[in-house]
Amino acid sequence: MYPFVRLFKDGLLARRAGPLDMLGTHVSHHVCWPWDLDMWAELNNGRTLTIFDLGRIPLAIRTGLVAAMKREGWGLAIAGTAVRYRRRVRAFDRVSMRSRLIGWDQRFLYIEQGMFRPDGECTGHAVFRSAVTDANGIVAPGRVCAALGVAETSPPLPDWVQSWLAAEDMRPWPPLQDQGEDRTGLAAQ
Repeated sequence: MYPFVRLFKDGLLARRAGPLDMLGTHVSHHVCWPWDLDMWAELNNGRTLTIFDLGRIPLAIRTGLVAAMKREGWGLAIAGTAVRYRRRVRAFDRVSMRSRLIGWDQRFLYIEQGMFRPDGECTGHAVFRSAVTDANGIVAPGRVCAALGVAETSPPLPDWVQSWLAAEDMRPWPPLQDQGEDRTGLAAQ
């Protein structure tokens, strides 16, 4: 089940923390609860992505994006993710999360997030390709910037993000079509 209670708590804390510059870093704190675990008693990889939501949504609150989305009737969607899992997080471990917008292109916003142990060691890191949407599809980041009253020029995306995007552009879509397989994964007759 989605952690709505945790999201509500983190949203409330974000509102109390006050506004944040669009490129600022939001820091949040989380506990790995027993229901976040997999069969090896570690933070489940899928749940990790859900917990990253608990950093991104408060970031969007603090930067004014959520208010602009409500005002404009926009939505927010994840269009891609690259994740690294590096250290185990076990039951009742505490982690802090750093979430920040690192830039945008003509269609997407790119958000970087990392989870850290109390000693500062990074347990996992992700970059998310996110789209603001309306009834017509993707809202151009320039319109989003205008709604937020900020400059429309993105800082340069880091080389590693640009390399990930180049790799994504090479990835076939729809998948499996160039391998003689149908959508069920069975070899074509």
